[in-house]
Amino acid sequence: MVGKAYVPDAGDLVWFTSDAQSGRRPALILSPRAYNARARLALACPVTSLQKGYPFEVAIPPGHGIAGVVLADHVKNLDWEARRVEFESKAPAALVAEVRERLRPLLGL
Repeated sequence: MVGKAYVPDAGDLVWFTSDAQSGRRPALILSPRAYNARARLALACPVTSLQKGYPFEVAIPPGHGIAGVVLADHVKNLDWEARRVEFESKAPAALVAEVRERLRPLLGL
């Protein structure tokens, strides 16, 4: 029996392949699994380990396998299959809510 392939879901902390030189990069998935499965794309914000105190940085609490800050204003649309997205852990609901809250004024919501 073959298991179901992973489809990213909102709140997933993942690794994706950027390019041959950059290697794997971490990100937080924002779009729901239903959209991601249908569109074969996922909305994601990159994670960086270089914290600068920028107002759109949201810190990931320790213990989630990926350390650093989510760059809430760097939303990307990833082809999650082509980028070979791999699940690391589930982000706390409060982290996802904070990232979305920081996006609201940028989107005029």
